[in-house]
Amino acid sequence: MTYIGLLRGVNLGPTRKLLMADLRAMLVDMGLGDPRTLLQSGNVVFTSDSRSPASLERRLDLETAARFKLQTIYYLRTPAEWAAMVRANPFKAEAERDPARLHVACFREPVTAAQVKALQAVIPGREVVHGSGRALYFFYPDGMGQSKLTPTLIDRVFGQKGTMRNWNTVRKLHELAGA
Repeated sequence: MTYIGLLRGVNLGPTRKLLMADLRAMLVDMGLGDPRTLLQSGNVVFTSDSRSPASLERRLDLETAARFKLQTIYYLRTPAEWAAMVRANPFKAEAERDPARLHVACFREPVTAAQVKALQAVIPGREVVHGSGRALYFFYPDGMGQSKLTPTLIDRVFGQKGTMRNWNTVRKLHELAGA
C-alpha cells in the first residue's frame, strides 16, 4: 500500500533538523519501500505492507525519536484518502486563483463541528476555516506571514495537534503519490 506521510515541525528551526536523505534511509531500514520526499519540510511518499496506518504512524514516531533524537508526529494518508481531501476542498476558486494562501492541516483524529466553531470564534483577522474528515482548510486572504491565526493558536484552541501544508504542496504530493 502507498502512503503519503507528513511530519510535524521538522526543519523549522536549528534544533529540529532532519535531512530528507536521512529520512529516506530510515524508511528503507524499516523495510518500507520506494521512499520519495518532497521539499525539505517533512513530506514523504512510500509503500508498506502495513494495513494499519495508526500503528505505522506510532512506529514512525518512535523510530524517528530513537534514531534522530527528534520528537515529531507523522500523519499518514493513502492516495485515495488524499484524493478525497483534495476533492473536499471548500475553497476551489481560491485554490485556482491563489494556491499559496490556501493551507490544509492534517490531523490524526476526525475534525468535529464544535472544534471548527471554536476555532472560527477566535480568528483574529479575515482568515476563513472549514473542516472535513481529518483536515482543516484555511484561506489566508492577506497571506499567512503576518496572520495572527498561527499554528500555535490553532493547536491551543483546536485541542489536537496537526501539521499544515500549502495547496501547492498538497497538489505536488497528490501527483507524487499518483492519487
